[in-house]
Amino acid sequence: MMGRQTGDQSQLFYLFNLEGRIPAGHLLRRINPIVMRVLADLREMLAPFYSDIGRPSIDPELMLRMLIVSYCYGIRFERRLCEEVELQLAYRWFCRLDLDDRVPDHSTFSVNRHGRFRDSDILRHVFEAVVRACMDAGLVRGEGFAVDASVIEADASRYHGKAPDEIDWSAPERQTRAAAEFLAGLDDENPDANRKLPKVISPVDPCSAWTAKANKRVQFGYGLNYLIDIENAVIVDVEATPARTYDEVAATKTMIERTQMRMALKPRRLVADTAYGTSKFLGWLIGAGITPHIPVWDKSTREDGTFSRADFTFDNERNVYVCPAGKLLTTTGDVGADHVLRYLALKRDCEACPLKPQCCPKTPSRKVTRDLNEDARDHARALMGTPEFDKSRDERKKVEMRFAHLKTHHRFERMRLRGLSGARDEFHLAAIVQNLKTLASHVWRPPPNLPAGHLA
Repeated sequence: MMGRQTGDQSQLFYLFNLEGRIPAGHLLRRINPIVMRVLADLREMLAPFYSDIGRPSIDPELMLRMLIVSYCYGIRFERRLCEEVELQLAYRWFCRLDLDDRVPDHSTFSVNRHGRFRDSDILRHVFEAVVRACMDAGLVRGEGFAVDASVIEADASRYHGKAPDEIDWSAPERQTRAAAEFLAGLDDENPDANRKLPKVISPVDPCSAWTAKANKRVQFGYGLNYLIDIENAVIVDVEATPARTYDEVAATKTMIERTQMRMALKPRRLVADTAYGTSKFLGWLIGAGITPHIPVWDKSTREDGTFSRADFTFDNERNVYVCPAGKLLTTTGDVGADHVLRYLALKRDCEACPLKPQCCPKTPSRKVTRDLNEDARDHARALMGTPEFDKSRDERKKVEMRFAHLKTHHRFERMRLRGLSGARDEFHLAAIVQNLKTLASHVWRPPPNLPAGHLA
């Protein structure tokens, strides 16, 4: 028989224990002990950035806990985050707010987040503290690292891109933090890099790159660079760059050096895809004592049926190439601006050669180029096909799964903040949350007789 609720069910007083309302297996309860340990010295670090006069500021621990909730559950808007913390009991408990405590206004939250937090670099500190917690738990082996980058769409319309000389940076609407970062970066650019301005720039977020990577539509975006320890896919470093392959490869060197300096971690091997198989980067890795399990970026193969460079044999002792007909190609030793040596055959040798139609049918003699780091490329090629290389190739999927999980479960496909500093903030928070979940899943054990359905 179906019953009916009757009468006034209200009562004057309630006994309510927020602690008892959060299931033992809830994600926030599982990561809370780690967060407590990581944030132990937070106030001391942030003390110089807070004034003793004026209106009271938001508790920095509350700010960080709210941001962790935001990136854990894919709450991408700060106004909605404040509303969710107001309503959700688990969020309130994790943020150490009682039922009567007031949640910060979203505008105050934004001001504090983009001011003191960014000035203090606290998110980098928290990220590294979480990595150390993973190391203490034995989740980081340090034997093999994998690196990759994923494009995150910038908060900029792809329909409003302009050429750099079409933008008036003195206009009032261009006086933004993102524009100031971009102009400061131009002043700090290394003149030896000989970098040209991109053809298309977003006026609202000029640090982002105009890209069509990963077979996506053309858009403005940032490169989310992850360096992970292969053992348990712990993110040991993270870096934000414009979504350009050149910047992403350069960021890998930065991450490896920084991880060694701050975490005392140096891998014996590095796993990456072909985009990282440039001669310069391979040479740097081998010089640093890191084995590159990376396919070589090689564009020397010819598609017209004529001999490719691989058909010529390099004699290291004599510093010459030997062509398929047995003739020598020599070099003057002059290195061009592209950092390659040019080896030339004698014209008389090529003219009398029966293989000329297969070698250089349109030129008087054959020319072969050799990169200054060709030895490193040869070393990387020799590793391809070995059992160790094949194993690393399979393990590279772990870093790709990190990006897939971030975009699918955390709804992180488009930036909310602009400029490289905004991208760094977002990427650090994403990596913090992913490492916290990894650590919690390995360290936390359910209490005996935990009822089914208590995991959240």
